[in-house]
Amino acid sequence: MIERIEPEEFLNRTNNLPVLDVRSPKEFMQGHIPGAENLPLFNDEERAIVGTIYKNSGREAAILKGLEFAGPKLAEFVKKLIRIAPKKEVLLHCWRGGMRSEQMALLFDLAGFKIAVLNGGYKGYRKFIRNDLSGKSQIIILGGLTGSGKTETLHALRDRGEQILDLEEIAHHKGSVFGAIGQDPQPTNEQFENNLYSRWIKFDFSKIIWIENESRMIGNITIPEPLFEQMTKAEIFVLEVSREQRILQLIEAYSQFEKEELKTGIMKIAEKLGGIRTKQALIAVDNNDFNTVAGIALDYYDKTYYFATSKRINSIIYTLSSQEIDPIATSEKILEYMNRKIKIN
Repeated sequence: MIERIEPEEFLNRTNNLPVLDVRSPKEFMQGHIPGAENLPLFNDEERAIVGTIYKNSGREAAILKGLEFAGPKLAEFVKKLIRIAPKKEVLLHCWRGGMRSEQMALLFDLAGFKIAVLNGGYKGYRKFIRNDLSGKSQIIILGGLTGSGKTETLHALRDRGEQILDLEEIAHHKGSVFGAIGQDPQPTNEQFENNLYSRWIKFDFSKIIWIENESRMIGNITIPEPLFEQMTKAEIFVLEVSREQRILQLIEAYSQFEKEELKTGIMKIAEKLGGIRTKQALIAVDNNDFNTVAGIALDYYDKTYYFATSKRINSIIYTLSSQEIDPIATSEKILEYMNRKIKIN
């Protein structure tokens, strides 16, 4: 049996059913629904040929060529699907819910599978998730200068049962010029948005969602406009820690990495640092003088932080000053304040 369903219902069913993406490997690598299996009707070269024929000669000619490519693979498609969906029920999509998904759905229906095809295909899914990110939510931003323990405090809030969205974790980047060090390669921007939404959809939107203060770019990743707009308007909870403590935090985070990686990070901001400060930082790395390196980095990041925050319209709801970085104690104080604020309101 074949049915067609809208993106919201399709995504609801992904909790219990496998997702089959029949687009080409290149399309799949660019971005896919998290957890989907790629079973391409055409490889990248075949897709290009069919697409050219469709453009020049029309749908019928393209279908004939597509059948010519797909014919020898049909039995193998069914064998693979048996492994992927042993209960004989699967969700399926292509790019726009057209020719490729139609052909694969017919094949699998003939083989006795129950098929639900995504209306609008992957393109429709992408439109849906971006629209859904525009919905109102109770975001509170956790802000503060670089090295003030924001990420650690965010995780401490999660450990206490709070909802958090760790954008840096999803982006595989800590947000600074050193942020890629020790991280997996960043996903494509498209895949970042897909992965982000797979977490977003699980939130209870009647409750607070905590997000660390970020610029629009996290490494090479861009935060989706609908979400970033909400972040710039959300209330912000600012952590204040001494410069000395922040330097120690950076040393702990980065001093164990290879010197060449640290130097590469420094060179990314060499123009902003100026020749003298860049040279001082590079020499300090060679001499294991990480205190100097961290201090120079903070000079740069403090300036960029103040410049960025001056252009935002967040309202500060509280500033929490601490003598040391203690994420557990800080998270407790934040929640104590929030509980008092809720009772007063």
